[in-house]
Amino acid sequence: MIIVLRENTDKGKLENLTNWLTSQGLKLHFSEGLHSTILGLVGDTTAIDIDLLKALDIVEDVKRIQEPYKNANRKFHPADTVIEVGGVKIGGGTFQIIAGPCSIETQEQITSVAQSVKDAGASILRGGAFKPRTSPYSFQGLGAQGLDLLIAAKEKTGMPVVTEIMNLERLPLFDKVDIIQVGARNMQNFDLLKELGKTRKPILLKRGLANTLEEFIMSAEYIMAGGNEQVILCERGIRTFETATRNTLDLSAIPVLKKMTHLPVFVDPSHATGVASLVAPMALAATAAGADGLMIEVHNDPPHAWCDGAQSLTPQAFADLVKAVQGIRPFAYSYQKEA
Repeated sequence: MIIVLRENTDKGKLENLTNWLTSQGLKLHFSEGLHSTILGLVGDTTAIDIDLLKALDIVEDVKRIQEPYKNANRKFHPADTVIEVGGVKIGGGTFQIIAGPCSIETQEQITSVAQSVKDAGASILRGGAFKPRTSPYSFQGLGAQGLDLLIAAKEKTGMPVVTEIMNLERLPLFDKVDIIQVGARNMQNFDLLKELGKTRKPILLKRGLANTLEEFIMSAEYIMAGGNEQVILCERGIRTFETATRNTLDLSAIPVLKKMTHLPVFVDPSHATGVASLVAPMALAATAAGADGLMIEVHNDPPHAWCDGAQSLTPQAFADLVKAVQGIRPFAYSYQKEA
């Protein structure tokens, strides 16, 4: 349920209202806009009398919300969420590109790629230290050593970094990581999501291989219900019957998610397609569809990459893509503008 408050609300009357609502076992979420303030009620609101609330002179309107997600719901929070990390703003009309290798291999490799993507226009560095792989015989990442190499590249370039977490036990190792990524396979690892809700680091949450958008948002809700509202959604393709690409990139998810939630929406065309030559067209399409940012895999020597070289761009190809993206950005669809 949401309560739309009138402008210049009497503070004493508002305090009386909030005290009564909390006494009913409800949690309150305030969202202040330019012209109105919305009070979101989280909990069992079945016993709350809407007509009674509407009769209050400080209340403009009251609406029940049918969706099971509350904190992530745009009805609760009409304005886009803006997340700031390392001086980089994410969401709210900004556009950021995350780039870097699928897996961290050596100090020279991650530092070289980091400098290349920064020079080309990327604002956030990615790199995998712990790698979830389908085969137990594939390279699983350098682990804690890889995190150290990533942090060293961060210190040299000044770029904030994002890397994937696999389980709760490794959370203490992520102290110097700016954004923690939850991969597609862990999207419904609810114990992990609950624990990340207790942190105050931004979380980049990837959509599962076979999950609906509502399920995707509900996973974000797990994190937000714990108190961490810094969640970035990332569409990375879903599993369909098509085999020409690694996954099927669901570009329709961008405007739909923008309507359902206020959280930033990124797109990862590298994992979606699995083919380097397809990354650029899908990145451009995602940009045009109104994504808040892209996540692109870049490697200085893709044919010899230890992981996912087939979908990695060279630094030069990435630089060319960034220029093309910048050309499309002024014409990108804007949910806020068109809604």
